[in-house]
Amino acid sequence: MEEDSGVVNLVSKEGDIYKIPYSVAKMSELVKTMLDDDCDDGEAQEIPLPNVKAQVLAKVIEFCTHHKDDPMSEIEKPLKSADMKEVVQKWYADFINVEQVLLFELILAANYMDIKPLLDLTCATVASMIKGKTPEEIRQTFNIVNDFSPEEEAQVREENKWCEEA
Repeated sequence: MEEDSGVVNLVSKEGDIYKIPYSVAKMSELVKTMLDDDCDDGEAQEIPLPNVKAQVLAKVIEFCTHHKDDPMSEIEKPLKSADMKEVVQKWYADFINVEQVLLFELILAANYMDIKPLLDLTCATVASMIKGKTPEEIRQTFNIVNDFSPEEEAQVREENKWCEEA
């Protein structure tokens, strides 16, 4: 199949079908390996993605479509800022400014579909949410229940004191 010719039908968990250009679809290593190179140009291949909800797949396609024409700059590690607008271009920072539930679903989809730039962006966003926060603030941000007793917490802090000195 030609590089930019042809259409691929991605099918979400709910059965919604998204017709996208082959060049956008192949950003996903999973989809790229599932594509049949011998397929007739006139017929769109259907790729089922049973682990990806329709709402999430639509965001993944939006990312891939934009990334194809305007690639995201490399994310510096460690993050230079907790503000994603200082880490990546404005479009990507605005794109990833989503509810926490959708953010984590995008991480799962990017990992499942093997889309490295999207996985990098989503994970960097979570890292920016943690950057500069105390353990208690991180628990609040992600609704994590502290199941350590005060004695256990003190022991863990003592064992990992070296982390806070750096």
